Amino acid sequence: MDTLLFLMGFICVIIGVFGSFLPVLPGPSVSWVGLLLLYLTNAVPNNYWILGFTLALTIIISVLDYVIPSKGTKKFGGSSYGIWGTNIGLILGLLFIPIPFGFVIGAFLGAFLGEMIYNSQDKKRALKAATGSLLGFLASTFMKFMVCMLFLGTFIYVTWQNAGKLFG
Repeated sequence: MDTLLFLMGFICVIIGVFGSFLPVLPGPSVSWVGLLLLYLTNAVPNNYWILGFTLALTIIISVLDYVIPSKGTKKFGGSSYGIWGTNIGLILGLLFIPIPFGFVIGAFLGAFLGEMIYNSQDKKRALKAATGSLLGFLASTFMKFMVCMLFLGTFIYVTWQNAGKLFG
């Protein structure tokens, strides 16, 4: 059972790292579940401080993930159309434009097109709002990625510390 929990936890942490880039996957939350699964094994002693701290960090990051892009868009004069355009453009960019630039180009173009749908007469405002939306998205994505990498590092460290019990 420990091996199954370990493997499921590792898969969750890896999916969480990818989820930090994809708006359809809650990256930090999935990564935290991976840590939880590791601590549910009999081989790893419970550490409620680590689980509590990482859970609090996950909740804070999840809230900020919704706040930062909208604040960036609004600061630059954008609308909810720009935010939706950013998310749709991100997904389409990942599917049709080679990585690593697909999500950046897609997010920017999506935000710009969303703002043009909102108000097609003011291209300058749409460009400014798209820039704000993109900057907010990039800041939010970077923040989620760093947290997921922290969770991955914690997972590896705890696994290393308990390798004899997990794999022995």
